[in-house]
Amino acid sequence: MAAQTHKNNKPGKSGGKEAQPLILPKTPAEEQRLKLERLMRNPDKVAPIPERPKEWAPRAPPEFVRDVMGSSAGAGSGEFHVYRHLRRREYQRQDFLDKMAEKQGKDVNYLKKLEQNQLEAEERTAKRRKKREKLKLKKLLAKKAKTEGKEKKDEDKDSDSSGPA
Repeated sequence: MAAQTHKNNKPGKSGGKEAQPLILPKTPAEEQRLKLERLMRNPDKVAPIPERPKEWAPRAPPEFVRDVMGSSAGAGSGEFHVYRHLRRREYQRQDFLDKMAEKQGKDVNYLKKLEQNQLEAEERTAKRRKKREKLKLKKLLAKKAKTEGKEKKDEDKDSDSSGPA
């Protein structure tokens, strides 16, 4: 017998995967659905979960600057570009530091607000707990008074029926 040839014209190998029609997603929801379907075709396969990208941080400023120059007269034609890059990098670093300080301030404010909300919630629950205990005690006292009143009436009836005879 002759070896079988398949779609890819390689003898002996079957085309392991079925040919899937090309579907172009029209909406982001459809794109997500297609990705999920592709993932769920083989649930044993590990799904790729990308690492979180590292936050950008500027280079530290140089400790010792040898060639101090500016955009002034007397500087060579190439010096201005070096100065411009240094200046841009320094401005970028300062912006980064300002944003980090602002972010830290917001984080501190958020934590303070969270703590304040928690304290307020604890105060409210304590107040409500006190109110519930008060109502429970009031009901218990009312129940005791009612049972004592019934016992007193029963004693009065017993003493009335035994007394005149």
